[in-house]
Amino acid sequence: MTKIQKTEQEWRTELDPEQYRVLRQKGTEAPFTGEYDHVFEPGTYVCAGCGTELFESDTKYDSGCGWPAFYASKGDGAVEEETDVSYGMIRTEVLCANCGGHLGHVFPDGPAPTGQRYCINSAALKLDEK
Repeated sequence: MTKIQKTEQEWRTELDPEQYRVLRQKGTEAPFTGEYDHVFEPGTYVCAGCGTELFESDTKYDSGCGWPAFYASKGDGAVEEETDVSYGMIRTEVLCANCGGHLGHVFPDGPAPTGQRYCINSAALKLDEK
């Protein structure tokens, strides 16, 4: 997959300020404030920056962490992971594989069958309801 290449001005024009802060500046929304934290409608969660399919609603669960949580990504290289050492912590950052947008982080404390908890900012997502 060829990554989307846009200037920062193009991103600023296409995204609202919160989406830009999260996706392009690696920001984090405050816990329990995001639009999708407690939404469990059927559908597919796509990247708010480029529309790439990232997560299915049937992998979403209430982790109590304050952000939408999924136990698996869509697969087929939808997301990429990088080591994040910001704020004095070592975490695994989750990025959209198509546009490089910051989505959130993944932790090894999720439910079966994967044991993963993809903790994702609502501002980085859009739900395409079924």
